[in-house]
Amino acid sequence: MEWIELIVHTTTQGSDEVSSLLMEGGADGTMIEDRADIPDPNKPHGIWEIIDPKLLTEMPEDVLVHAWFSPEGLMEKIDGFRFALEALRKAHEDYGSLKMDRRSADDAEWKDVWKKYYKPFYACDHLVVKPTWEAFEPSPGDRIIELDPGMAFGSGTHETTGMCLSLLHDCIQGGESVIDVGTGSGILAIGAALLGAGKVLAIDIDPDAVRVAEENVRHNGVAGQVAVKQGDLLKQVSETCDICVANIISDIIITFAAPLRAHIRDQGLFICSGIVRERGPEVQKALTDAGYTILKEVHRGEWVAFLSRR
Repeated sequence: MEWIELIVHTTTQGSDEVSSLLMEGGADGTMIEDRADIPDPNKPHGIWEIIDPKLLTEMPEDVLVHAWFSPEGLMEKIDGFRFALEALRKAHEDYGSLKMDRRSADDAEWKDVWKKYYKPFYACDHLVVKPTWEAFEPSPGDRIIELDPGMAFGSGTHETTGMCLSLLHDCIQGGESVIDVGTGSGILAIGAALLGAGKVLAIDIDPDAVRVAEENVRHNGVAGQVAVKQGDLLKQVSETCDICVANIISDIIITFAAPLRAHIRDQGLFICSGIVRERGPEVQKALTDAGYTILKEVHRGEWVAFLSRR
């Protein structure tokens, strides 16, 4: 089958919102092509040595959001996309040009184009994220998350995911209960289980994310520890946890920081990311206003993560 690929030129700050806009407009899948997701060889941090250095030189200067559509009915949507992108450009100076290109693509091309940038890497000490189709020779003590993220779900390469995994690594001592809000591919839930959590709830409102997460949980052999559920944590789930992790977006964290307390046990921990630097102070205020104590603030690139205590 032939598909139409729309490519939007943006920045790291605008990529998630552009991807959401295109998915909500009917895209069958999206892929964000961002140089920030490829480690810089001039800043070694345990990841670069297992990634081909040519990847960085091949990446475009702009952040590109690729989206694939069935040709049927697309032409009627394109003007709407251009209007929405122009509105975003006027509202956000840091979102780049938001220029949109169009080209044809076949089935094999659109399903596999993103895989060439997804290689095994160390998310933190001895915790390796490896795509299911890549070979990797582990070192002694390595724990491996084998992941097939599917289109538009987290691959683990993003700074926010790395920060959340590192904080989970620091916080999990063994046997804790964990809730992963907005689990996506299930990477944080699987990571928590491999790090020693006793029981993990992975929840997402998107049924496709739930399907992908369930497949990844089974593939990694942690189905006995990780339960995957579709729904809204604040409306449909009564479970409580020792550690809650949410790698989503600033607005959602700000909105549910207070009601989320009901799902975190007294003295329990809340790890959150998906927060651009500019929104960090706003999220920090929302957390402290809701009664959390900030224990740690972590920065990577343009992104921030917080570890707080209820």
